[in-house]
Amino acid sequence: MADQNLGLFGAISIAVGGMIGGGVFSVLGVVVQISHAASWLAFTLACVGSLFAAYSYLKLNKIGENRGGSVAQLEEFLDNDTLAGMVGWTLLFGYVGAIAMYAYAFGSFALGLIGQKAVAGLPLHPVLSIVAVGIFVGFNILGARATGTSEEALVVTKVLILIAFIGIGVWYGWQHAKLTVGASTIAKGTPVIMATAISFVSFQGWQLLMYDQDSIQNPLKNLPIAIYASLLITILIDGLIAIVVTSLVKPHIIATEPDRALAYAVQQTWVGHAGFIIVSLAALFSTGSAINGTLFSSANLADGMVSDSLLPDEAGNADGSGASTRSVLVIGVLAAAFAAYGSLDGITSFGSIAFMFVFGAMCYLAFRERDKDDIHPVPPALGFVGIGLFIPLLVGHLWLDERHVFWVVCAIAVVILGLELLYFEAGDTIHDGIREFEQRL
Repeated sequence: MADQNLGLFGAISIAVGGMIGGGVFSVLGVVVQISHAASWLAFTLACVGSLFAAYSYLKLNKIGENRGGSVAQLEEFLDNDTLAGMVGWTLLFGYVGAIAMYAYAFGSFALGLIGQKAVAGLPLHPVLSIVAVGIFVGFNILGARATGTSEEALVVTKVLILIAFIGIGVWYGWQHAKLTVGASTIAKGTPVIMATAISFVSFQGWQLLMYDQDSIQNPLKNLPIAIYASLLITILIDGLIAIVVTSLVKPHIIATEPDRALAYAVQQTWVGHAGFIIVSLAALFSTGSAINGTLFSSANLADGMVSDSLLPDEAGNADGSGASTRSVLVIGVLAAAFAAYGSLDGITSFGSIAFMFVFGAMCYLAFRERDKDDIHPVPPALGFVGIGLFIPLLVGHLWLDERHVFWVVCAIAVVILGLELLYFEAGDTIHDGIREFEQRL
């Protein structure tokens, strides 16, 4: 991070900015399509699961010698580079999916402001999504990532806009007797559980702080406060926004344009089209900020994995300071390809499965180390069991209701697993064979 003296408020702002970009402005419409007026509960349950995972991360971070994210902690506590590397690869592809999700949402809101879907027969949505990724790839290559101060101002502005529209929406819905919390959907149970599994991808923003903690003042004290506070702030905003959207926007509108559901909710109030424009502009800043921060942190993760020989040298640069140009380009190109694919359902499903897998692994690791320091076994145990149950539930939902998305996710998983096994299990053999062939020449 550019700001080497990041305070508590700046750290909270970075995490909140990433999660709002992933929740309110990206995955909200998909969650609402599944759980309808009970979407607030789906977000809440996903947040609770993320809190258990955050507890596990922070406790391991405190007792370990090598502070950092899941890869560093797995290397230290399990002494298994292969497993740590495979988790790191999964996490990186999860970040690629998250960046693509933000870019897809960016393109959707930009499309709403432009007012047309194609130019000269060329669909604008994928073009705008790719352009969004390209802009922030350029910023990161130039070293122009937002500092803590600018991120604070940006997030405060977005949060104030959302709070204002929450107030307007609740008041309008109350006055017109439209507010609902989805009691009938909650009674069914299954839709809420499915939506909870999908919404996990929107709560991964706090993990960025695990990679940026060297830039945070007094990290052992401020990091836990920043992560827990950001999760609680985010779920409060996400939950209230979900109630407003499901109360004011008709289901067929959410079904056809889920990624702009919030903007349409605001448009239904007395604010009208001006509110639509303001929310759309806030969404562009929010999703852009989320792309920027996630790209930077994931590139740093990739460079760290290259230095530990957990990624091939071609994927990054372990010798430079900050995110290397190579890692930024590799991650940016992959994210742009995902965004151009153009399926918000596929992107969010893949991202959620990836992050649930890593969250569950870290909960298990914290439970395994429960005898050390002050790790209480209950939070990591609940996190491991709960998150572990959500993965097959989400896979089952995709199989039964979204078969095409299921096959896309399976194809991606097979490719990633194949690459991991090739690199970690056969990599040395392949390199030795190449060297032997070169010597014979």
